[in-house]
Amino acid sequence: MEKFLNEMVQGEQGTVKKVVAEGKIKRRLFDMGVTPGANVTFKKVAPLGDPIEINIRGYELSLRKDEADKVLMEVK
Repeated sequence: MEKFLNEMVQGEQGTVKKVVAEGKIKRRLFDMGVTPGANVTFKKVAPLGDPIEINIRGYELSLRKDEADKVLMEVK
């Protein structure tokens, strides 16, 4: 099943399928290791809903929701 990273729930796992952003946001995500084929575990959401925390490539990463909605996932 496909969904965007910001739609995932705590504990859900998946693989990055595609980054649909352009320009600086796409470059920033790629620099942080959010690239197609990377495995992601959704860890938690901040109390007010932004940012979210994921585990990717062995480290914890916090992303804003407007960045996470640009990452298409293949959820297991």
